[in-house]
Amino acid sequence: MSDKLVLVLNGPNLNLLGKREPGIYGSATLADIEASLQQRGEDLGITVELRQSNHEGALVDGLHEAQERGAAAVILNAGAYTHTSIALLDAIRAITVPVIEVHLSNPHAREAFRHTSWIAPAAKGTIAGFGADSYLLALEAAARL
Repeated sequence: MSDKLVLVLNGPNLNLLGKREPGIYGSATLADIEASLQQRGEDLGITVELRQSNHEGALVDGLHEAQERGAAAVILNAGAYTHTSIALLDAIRAITVPVIEVHLSNPHAREAFRHTSWIAPAAKGTIAGFGADSYLLALEAAARL
């Protein structure tokens, strides 16, 4: 176990990965993603903790917890809250922990309402469009912070 913690927060409907619109989101489940992150985290000397909630406030609480626990970074896939949540924007701005925004699909290649992210202005960076590998790329970036 490492002293470096990366908290991975997943928003609404991501518990359905592998079943929900696999043509868009792929066939990997959230458990598959967690397992690959755990393995890569071990290689990088990072403790990875993954959470999922369909509730906006739980994601805000997770961001606050990352600050309280001294996390090195947060990887955040806010799902649809990406496009609607000023509360998540404010929570990211309220903490000093760098947040990496992640998306399985490329929001800019989808419906126009998905082109706006309320997370991006406060995030350290955004990784999108690489399916489950988006998370691994974000973990690699977190390791370099």
